[in-house]
Amino acid sequence: MAFRPLLRQRAIAPTAVTAFAATTLLWPTTLVHAESPPEHAIARKPIYDELPPSRSKAPSSKSPEPSTSTSTTPTPTDRLASQIRRVRLSIHDYTASVESSFNNFMSAVLIQERSFTSTIASLAPPRESNERIMPGALYVLVAAMSGSIVTRNRNVLLRATVPFAVGLGAAWVVLPLTTRNVADLVWTYEEKAPLVAENHLRVRGAAIEGWKQIKLRGEKVGEWSEETIREGRKAVEGWVISSEN
Repeated sequence: MAFRPLLRQRAIAPTAVTAFAATTLLWPTTLVHAESPPEHAIARKPIYDELPPSRSKAPSSKSPEPSTSTSTTPTPTDRLASQIRRVRLSIHDYTASVESSFNNFMSAVLIQERSFTSTIASLAPPRESNERIMPGALYVLVAAMSGSIVTRNRNVLLRATVPFAVGLGAAWVVLPLTTRNVADLVWTYEEKAPLVAENHLRVRGAAIEGWKQIKLRGEKVGEWSEETIREGRKAVEGWVISSEN
C-alpha cells in the first residue's frame, strides 16, 4: 500500500509523453485563413467562360498613344464670363471716349476764354498814356447821337452813315490809341476773308485820298483867300490914298 502513490506517478509519466507525441503528429502544419485561401489551394473553374486567347490579345504589339486632344467646348460659365468681359470692355471704352470728349471741350472753352480776355485787355491803352476810356467813350456816344439828330429828317442812307462816321471821327480824336487797337483787331479778322480785306483796303485808300484832297483843297482855298484879302487891302489902301490927295 505504501508503494501505490509511487506507482501512480510512474504510470502518469508515460501517459503524458504518449499524449504529447500524438498531439505533435496530429497538429496541422498549415495555417487556415478565413479571408483568403492558401497559395497552393486547388484552382476552381470560374463561373464565366474566358475568351479565347486569339480574341483577348491585341492584334498589334504597339501600345496605343495617349490621346492629347482635350475638349474645347466652352461651358455655360465660360460663355457667361466672356459676355460679361465684352460688356465691361465696351462700357470702359464708351466711358473713356466720353471723358476724352468732355476734356477736349473744356480745353477748347478755356482756350477761347483766355483768348477773349487777352484780346479785351490788349485793346486798352497803356497806363503811361493820359487816355481814359470811360469819359472818351461817353464823348464818342454823344457825337454819334448828335449825328443821328442832325440827319433825322434825311434819307435812310444818311441816317445810317452819318452817325457812324461822326462817332468814328470822334473816337479817332478822343481815343486815338484805343481806336488804333480796335482797328488792328478788326484788320486781323478781315485778313481771314480776302474779299472783305480787299474792299476795306479800297475804302481806306479812297478815304485817305479824299482826306488828302480835302486838305489840299483847303490849303489852296486858304492861300486864295489870303491873296484875295491882301489884294483887297491894297486896293482899299490905294483908294484911301488917292482920295486924300
